[in-house]
Amino acid sequence: MRKRTDAVALEHERCVALGSSSPGSTAAVLDADCRLKHNLRPAGKGPAEPRCTEDKDMKRALGRRKNMWFRLRKILFCVLGLYVGIPFLIKLCPGIQAKLIFLNFVRVPYFIDLKKPQDQGLNHTCNYYLQPEEDVTIGVWHTVPAVWWKTAQGKDQMWYEDALASSYPIILYLHGNAGTRGGDHRVELYKVLSSLGYHVVTFDYRGWGDSIGTPSERGMTYDALHVFDWIKARSGDNPVYIWGHSLGTGVATNLVRRLCERETPPEALILESPFTNIREEAKSHPFSVIYRYFPGFDWFFLDPITSSGIKFANDENVKHISCSLLILHAEDDPVVPFQLGRKLYNIAAPSRSFRDFKVQFIPFHSDLGYRHKYIYKSPELPRILREFLGKSEPELQH
Repeated sequence: MRKRTDAVALEHERCVALGSSSPGSTAAVLDADCRLKHNLRPAGKGPAEPRCTEDKDMKRALGRRKNMWFRLRKILFCVLGLYVGIPFLIKLCPGIQAKLIFLNFVRVPYFIDLKKPQDQGLNHTCNYYLQPEEDVTIGVWHTVPAVWWKTAQGKDQMWYEDALASSYPIILYLHGNAGTRGGDHRVELYKVLSSLGYHVVTFDYRGWGDSIGTPSERGMTYDALHVFDWIKARSGDNPVYIWGHSLGTGVATNLVRRLCERETPPEALILESPFTNIREEAKSHPFSVIYRYFPGFDWFFLDPITSSGIKFANDENVKHISCSLLILHAEDDPVVPFQLGRKLYNIAAPSRSFRDFKVQFIPFHSDLGYRHKYIYKSPELPRILREFLGKSEPELQH
């Protein structure tokens, strides 16, 4: 027994000497201490896990937790830096904000050939191209009334142009941001309007779809003016209505204000899901939620928009419009809040410019689920248009 004790004592002295000669060799001391404790374990107790192993496991667990917290903290700092850096980036590069307003680089649906509208189920539609300015080309779709769909098969562009002079009314449709004239909800609206007896002429602004040019508010408005004049040159005395949706309502009021100033107004203006002006819309947009209460929000995010020449001031334009106005808005619109459409109506209704014209606001209850772009599904839409615009030719024939 004494020999065993002496051996253990010698082992302990050797470990202490090793630790004092090499201060950095902590691991060796720990191993020696483990052996010492193992040798001192009373006999007959059976195998038991050494306490040093428990200590090692605890240290490993603490190390893992420390590393995990370090990584988490690193990620949080990166996210915070990105959150703070984005406003400065947008302020320094206003073009980024313009891209986010137009979203013309988002082409949905993908892989469709805009030269073939029949691939989207528009068998009575012709595609052609107009040139509003030098180095600018815009793609146009012209859908004739559905009662002509058989007659229209195989007809060329000249036949479609001549058809505008028929006794059917014409709707010039101005779409919103993102996508193209071939967007699913847009195509469905063309079909509805065509079935009601309207010609539908729509196009992609410069920079959208297969249209060539750089997008801007001025350019988009000029494109719309060019298409309107092109229609009027071929439509004779047929009524021409202008329908704008979402961002297209800004183009529509810009266009109609200009037409009224030159005393060639359209027969009526229809605004679907409109806003008051682009600053209020940007502030209300769901994308702005995470920055809405950021210090200097207007300076960082809204001022770059106006400095890029983007205003789309519907609230100012309606004060200078002299034609009938119909506003359609769904209460559950998540993109352009319903209250902005209501506010625009409240500005327009008492305006002196509408003294001799109808101004009507049609809300769609949230239970209907029409949201931002599905008002075309409403079974009430034909009646609304008939009462506001008057009967179209097919209904007169019945």
